[in-house]
Parts: sequence; structure tokens; C-alpha cells
Amino acid sequence: MGLCAVAQGLLTLYLIGAKPIYPVAGLLFTSTLGIYNFCILVSKPEQPEKSPYKRVRWFFAHYRLMVTITIVSILSLVPLFFLVSGSSRILLIFLGMISFAYGLPLFAMGDKKFGLRNIPGLKLFLITLVWTMSCVLLPILEAQDGQQISISMRDTTILIAKRFLFIAAIAIPFDIRDLFEDKQLGLKTIAVAWGEKNAYLFCEVLLAGYVVLLFLFKHRGLDTNFIALTLSIALSGWLIFKSKWEKNEYYYFFFLDGVLILQYIFVIAFDRVSIYL
Repeated sequence: MGLCAVAQGLLTLYLIGAKPIYPVAGLLFTSTLGIYNFCILVSKPEQPEKSPYKRVRWFFAHYRLMVTITIVSILSLVPLFFLVSGSSRILLIFLGMISFAYGLPLFAMGDKKFGLRNIPGLKLFLITLVWTMSCVLLPILEAQDGQQISISMRDTTILIAKRFLFIAAIAIPFDIRDLFEDKQLGLKTIAVAWGEKNAYLFCEVLLAGYVVLLFLFKHRGLDTNFIALTLSIALSGWLIFKSKWEKNEYYYFFFLDGVLILQYIFVIAFDRVSIYL
């Protein structure tokens, strides 16, 4: 997931014509790794060795190692934090507060404690918001601060909207996979509220919305970026459709999440190929 975040951040920089910014890549990798591990640690089941999920069993079978990696990841954010601009620091503090509040049981209703993820409808929105702001707005802020490029508010908003739709579509199948567990935990996800079939349909609608925005706001016609991004969305739609039958949990991590990396690879590869044509 850390590499997925880095790839999406680099994609943003590439699309706006900016060079890679290494503190941004470092922040995206370490924060994603740290937060994901932290969320697993605070949601530790009573008997993790009996969890139906392989990743949970493996994680807690290597408990000390994973705790060490989590601590190192979070501590490494400190020096990286001071290598970015003031506006980026404010954004990072805001996103960090959301990320920690997402998993921690900070609120109480009667005898029941819960986090932001337990509030109906918030789980998908918060995940998508944090990923989009981290992988789109953070790189843009740093590119503008380093005077690499100037991007208008309109273009920034469109880029954020497209990535929001894409990330949301990728995230929903994970809720479908966890449908029965989320019902037991009382999480009101899209899959729980709308049902599996409608949730899959909603994914495809989100991806279609991405393509519509991509077509309406293309800058240089049907260039290599347009073709590469459209192809990555088509692949995502096919993988989401196929996930109806493929229920192995690693399918979601290696294929669905892998599209986040593949999208960046597609854009770079198509651009390089076009140079030699």
C-alpha cells in the first residue's frame, strides 16, 4: 500500500508536468505503511491466530516485527514533515488526525465505543478523502512551493475529482469482501447498505464518471496520457467485475490495489513508446 501511495503521488506530479519530489514520496510511503499497520494493531482480534484472514494471522504471528516497522515508519515522518512547506504541513496534520480518529475508538454512545469508521457512510468517504488529498493535493502544493509549476484551482479541482472517483471505486470491493464481518461489527458501508450487486454497479458508475471527466477536460486531445489512463480504468472495471467470483483476499491486494501502481506505469510506458514512434 505504501508503494501504491507513492505511485499515485508520482502520477500526479507527472500529469502536471513536475519532477518527482522525494520528501513527498517518502511521506506517502512511510505514512501509509505506518497508518495501515497502526489500524491493524488497534483492531487486534481476541484470537488473531484464528482469524479468517491470512494477512491478519501473518501480521500477528510476526507481532514484534510489525510493531517495530510501525514505530519506525511513524518516527520517520518527523524529519520528512519539516522538509515540506507550511501549507503541506497543515494538510498533513489534518489528514493525520482523520487517519488516527478513523481507527481509534474515540467516541462513546452508552457503553459502546467507536471510531469514525463506525459512523454510517463515513468509512468509504474518509478512506477516499485521505488518499486523494495525500496523493493529489500534497504533491501539487509542493510542486507549486518549489516553483516547478503553477496549476490553476480549476485544474486542481478536476484532478482531485477524477482521483476521488477512481480511489472510491477501488475501495468499495474491499467493503464487499468484508460484507459479513462489517454487518457483525455494525459498520454501515456501501456494501452493507446497498447490497453486493448494487455496490458493484456503483463501482462501475464511479469509473464511468472518471472517464467522462477525463474526456471533457482533456488538455491535448486523445494523447498518450488519455489513452493510458482510460486503459487503466477499463482494466480496473474488469478486475472489479471479476472480483464477484474471485474471493481470495490476495486478489484484492495484488490485483485491485496493484492498479494504483499500474496506472502510473501505463502513463510512463505510453509516453516513452510515443517518443520512438
